[in-house]
Amino acid sequence: MAAEEQLVARFRLKIGDQPVQAEFALPKGPMARRQLLPVAQAMTDLVVAAAQTRQTEAGRQISCAAGCGACCRQLVPIAPSEAHQIAALVDELPEPRRAPVRARFAAAARRLAEAGLLESLRHPERVVGEQVGELGLAYFRLGIACPFLEQESCSIHPHRPLACREYLVTSPAACCAAQAPGQVQGVALATKVSRVLRQLDHLAYGTASSWLPMILAPQWAADHPDQPPPRPGPELLREFMERLTGQALSAPPNAARE
Repeated sequence: MAAEEQLVARFRLKIGDQPVQAEFALPKGPMARRQLLPVAQAMTDLVVAAAQTRQTEAGRQISCAAGCGACCRQLVPIAPSEAHQIAALVDELPEPRRAPVRARFAAAARRLAEAGLLESLRHPERVVGEQVGELGLAYFRLGIACPFLEQESCSIHPHRPLACREYLVTSPAACCAAQAPGQVQGVALATKVSRVLRQLDHLAYGTASSWLPMILAPQWAADHPDQPPPRPGPELLREFMERLTGQALSAPPNAARE
């Protein structure tokens, strides 16, 4: 079978006041929305790197580091395509890693049910306004560790959700662990790629809510096996970049065949 023809798309753009260049390889033909995740992850990493540079120039240091898992007990909003990706990631884990991870997801669902939060998380469209923050705090107080957290570090770091990539602080780790009001100094980003992906997936998947809780990803994916039909790679990339930048592309992405 012939190899799938690939395109390399190149962009020049500004993140805040910092000019950057981005290059993405993607199929020329139809691709699933999940295949756009590497692009979203790469863009998120560029946005985060720009924010880190600004903090360093201002004399502040990012305090997030391996071994500090305080943020890994927070409610993580993800897009439907991320939920399917996480479910596939769990399925592909080799034993003996897979069984414990699945057990942690199941244990978390039981704990949420006992605490009366499971129904709200299954129907996030019913959680509006200030209720979103209240739900997040109630979830955090349960102390449920991410099923992928091992020795207080992320065991799927290269594949972690966009929202996890975007969470940066300059305050001490102890402040995150306590969620002390006014003491967690978050780092502002020029844009939230995770929000753009959730908005686009919300339209494509026709979900009732624009976000899903990561802790329920495998179950949600199993309950919603149908995914949007594949679309040409350049078409999906254009849609994503236009929504991300807020500008219509005057020409197709600068692309070369491979």
